[in-house]
Amino acid sequence: MISRDVLLQLQNVSVSYGRITVVSDVSFHVYNGEIVTLIGANGAGKTSILRAISGMIPYNGKVIFQGEDLRTIPSHTIVAKGIAHVPEGRGIFGNLTVKENLLLASWQRKDAIEIQRDYDYVLDLFPRLKERRKQLGGTLSGGEQQMLAVARALMSKGKMLLLDEPSMGLSPLMVIEIFHILSRINQENTTILLVEQNATMALNVASRGYVLEAGTITLSGTGSELAGNPLVREAYLGAS
Repeated sequence: MISRDVLLQLQNVSVSYGRITVVSDVSFHVYNGEIVTLIGANGAGKTSILRAISGMIPYNGKVIFQGEDLRTIPSHTIVAKGIAHVPEGRGIFGNLTVKENLLLASWQRKDAIEIQRDYDYVLDLFPRLKERRKQLGGTLSGGEQQMLAVARALMSKGKMLLLDEPSMGLSPLMVIEIFHILSRINQENTTILLVEQNATMALNVASRGYVLEAGTITLSGTGSELAGNPLVREAYLGAS
């Protein structure tokens, strides 16, 4: 039985591409209001888990969101139910302006006043985007494009953000800025499931985390517990 505080739960989820299994019987949960991070090497299955949750690929097992099994629900309906996915590579529309990218994300919503409030909110959250709201998305810097990808996800009014490698390709200063904004978003009642190769930053902001190796969860704990674990430190934090 799922606690009312559990927003998302995976039960024995497996993902295969042809004969190759990349995720094997993974089970974990995310409480409402948490930042939970999945860490692991390339190919560990992290991105496939996010894609399964958002209905982008087939899987075995159960993905339960707010008590509802998402298995047979199409991806666009999953977005409408409150899961916003920021993919690796950002996926913004380079030929649209910042403003057009943001408003496009609200296409399923009918609440015009709330849409305007959320638009004002994300521009307050990301002042750089406010300055560049008439600029084409494809002309933004990598960090600004990542900000736009996160802001666009927020415009869908999601209860949960799935974030895939938000720090990839960014400068150290921009990484710090992005993670500061993610913490603020979380404090304002958005739950985050974070896939991130920068394990130090991820564990620093995470309530809890799971370590994936070859498609299975091998360790779990609070962010500080995992950051202090010698195996995690040696494998992912560059410490012995």
